[in-house]
Amino acid sequence: MKRLFLIDTDTASDDAVALVMALRYPDVEVVAITTVAGNVDVEQASRNALYTAELCDSNVPVFTGAGQPLKRGHVSADWFHGRDGLGDRGYPRPFRAPEAKSAPDAIVDTIAAHPGLTMVTLGPLTNVALALQREPGIAAKVGRCVLMGGAPCCEGNVTPAAEYNIWCDPEAARIVVRSGMPIELVGWHLAAAKRS
Repeated sequence: MKRLFLIDTDTASDDAVALVMALRYPDVEVVAITTVAGNVDVEQASRNALYTAELCDSNVPVFTGAGQPLKRGHVSADWFHGRDGLGDRGYPRPFRAPEAKSAPDAIVDTIAAHPGLTMVTLGPLTNVALALQREPGIAAKVGRCVLMGGAPCCEGNVTPAAEYNIWCDPEAARIVVRSGMPIELVGWHLAAAKRS
C-alpha cells in the first residue's frame, strides 16, 4: 500500500524539489498540498505548487492558506529564492487554479478522511496551527508529522539562533509542537547537509 502524504509548503525552489520527489516516488501518494506564506506570498506559493504538480502530471488538489503569520507580519525570503520563489526564471503560470476550500479546512478534512497519514511541513506552521485551533482532535489522527524547521544544534539560517520556518511564525510553531502530534523534527542542520 502507498504511504499517504499531506504536504504543507511555502513552495520556493527547495520545496518544489521536495514536491517533485514526493509526487514521483512510486510508494507515496500525495493526497493534498496546502500552501502558506513564507518564502513567497501565499498566492505565489500556490502557483508554484500547481506548476510543480503539473510538471509531474499530477492532479493533486492544492489549497491556499494563511497569507501571514498568526501574530506578526509576513517576511518573505525573496532575497534568497527570487521574487517568484523559483529563481525568477519566468516559468509559465499553471493551467489549474487552487481549490476553493481554505488550507486549514483542507488539513482538517484530509486528516479526517485519511487517519494515519503522514503530514510533511516544509514552511511556516501557520496553516497547521489554524487547523489545530479549529479541530484539536486531528493531532491524534496523524500517523507522523515530519516537520522541516528549527536549528537545534547549529547556527540558524535567518539569525544566529533561528531557522526561517520557525522564526517566521513562532506562535504557530508553539501550537503545533505542543499539540501532541507525533513530530519528527528535521532541523536546518540536516536540510542544509542534504543540499551540500
